[in-house]
Amino acid sequence: MATAEKSVMVVGIDHSEHSLYAFEWTLDHFFAPFPGTAPFKLVIVHAKPSPATAIGLGGPGAIDVLPYVEADLKKTADRVVEKAREICSSKSVTDVTVEVVEGDARNVMCEAVEKHHASILVVGSHGYGAIKRYSLSSFLLLLLLFFNLFISDGGRQLVLQAVLGSVSDYCAHHAHCTVMIVKKPKTKH
Repeated sequence: MATAEKSVMVVGIDHSEHSLYAFEWTLDHFFAPFPGTAPFKLVIVHAKPSPATAIGLGGPGAIDVLPYVEADLKKTADRVVEKAREICSSKSVTDVTVEVVEGDARNVMCEAVEKHHASILVVGSHGYGAIKRYSLSSFLLLLLLFFNLFISDGGRQLVLQAVLGSVSDYCAHHAHCTVMIVKKPKTKH
């Protein structure tokens, strides 16, 4: 009798606390309780922005900073992957595939679903509503346009999310599988 192949679960991760929370929550509920017999094959995907996208609006000298931006993006990706492997190891989850794919996170996640024929995609949620995303991005866009500031990767991500919509929202509408959005509970004061 042939054994059935496990369904694939793709988990999108980045360096944010919301992403890591979603990742750990997923491991705790779908993998750690079933050592060696988890119901899913786990594929962890980190979307690494391209250096040109990370710089955003290029000005004089933008080409000169590309190698530094690329090195920084690679270091960030390496840290994210290392952290994911550490978390898996601490929870005795060993059958894991980890991928770093360059591109926009929304597209990378949906393409990973197709590539691996995933039945579930898990992404975290920062918890920004459309209005909060819009307000925050408007402020950051003003900084970029009027002061030509080089802002952090996190700042650029906020601008992109506000203008283009969140990764979780995009995946919920475009991924060809079930999408589970894991939101970190807010702490009560």
